[in-house]
Amino acid sequence: MQFGIFTVGDVTVDPTTGRAPTEHERIRSMTTIAEHAEAVGVDVFATGEHHNPPFVPSSPTTLLGYLAGRTTTLTLSTSTTLITTNDPVKIAEDYAMLQHLAHGRVDLMLGRGNTAPVYPWFGQDIADSVPLTLENYRLLRRLWDEDVVDWEGSFRTPLRGFTATPRPLDGVPPFVWHGSIRTPEVAEIAAYFGDGYFANNIFWPASHYQRLIELYRQRYAHYGHGAPEQAIVGLGGQFFMRRNSQDAWNEFRPYFDVAPVYGHGPSLEEFTEQTPLTVGSPQQVLEKTLTFRELFGDYQRQLFLVDHAGLPLTTVLEQLDLLGEILPEMRREFDARRPPQVPSDPPSHAQLVARTAMQEDANSDERLAV
Repeated sequence: MQFGIFTVGDVTVDPTTGRAPTEHERIRSMTTIAEHAEAVGVDVFATGEHHNPPFVPSSPTTLLGYLAGRTTTLTLSTSTTLITTNDPVKIAEDYAMLQHLAHGRVDLMLGRGNTAPVYPWFGQDIADSVPLTLENYRLLRRLWDEDVVDWEGSFRTPLRGFTATPRPLDGVPPFVWHGSIRTPEVAEIAAYFGDGYFANNIFWPASHYQRLIELYRQRYAHYGHGAPEQAIVGLGGQFFMRRNSQDAWNEFRPYFDVAPVYGHGPSLEEFTEQTPLTVGSPQQVLEKTLTFRELFGDYQRQLFLVDHAGLPLTTVLEQLDLLGEILPEMRREFDARRPPQVPSDPPSHAQLVARTAMQEDANSDERLAV
């Protein structure tokens, strides 16, 4: 089971001081958070992609490339790479380059984003978002899987004899997750390719995501990748911890009440009851996180949002320290409850290389038999 953190990179006023960090301070804090996450035993650091204030991570591969040189074990990922408004050629090349720099410690999560104006900013129409997702991803797979590509579609200029460079590390592209909070077509394409499906269930009730995850599992099996319970699933989450539960509630409340993503809406009590947000002691965070398996089945990656809403860097680092204390027990509990036939982790680069080699050997044997 992988446990990680993701950032949306918001620049938000701290409601207790009235001060917002500068963009430079916020970007540097994200690198500090990632390095500290590795130090406390976290497995994954993921960054979103945004092209509008108050967010700063407009270039995920630049951030992750820097972190590749600053870390040794951390899996470097995205929590959104915009498949609709990025050119698939650029995605193919950027993430292959990142693979080489990070020695394979890379995957990415594709999504459509949550900012409607990003479509015209990059020359697209939001009405085409689902067809764009499908076409762009099919092209991306070909650019990674084929050395020379001839291609023609509806949303970009044709390619004739094109080779994306560099080629993926060891001939194997990064593992891909598809993130979605509402669109069945995204679950379908994840299942078709045997990719991972990430339900960032931080806002809506569990029943909504249960339907999408179940659809993905059933279609994953339909396409012959394995049993439904073997499908690769990731979940989002949020927490705020202090050793004393009431201290956590008192300290986090002013941040929650004005947070850009959910402030001025449901109360903190209502939100924690209806969503995965956990505010309390480390033991309470541990216990609630374990209930996610009961809601969604066995899964392979859990990402937490911890650095948002204007929380000071020192507070975020303290949250990571507390997370590091409960991670060993979290892992033990999830592993003890997982059936032996269900994968405990998403595929690593080494596993993908070995799988590809086995497939090539099998294909070779078939040709010889003929």
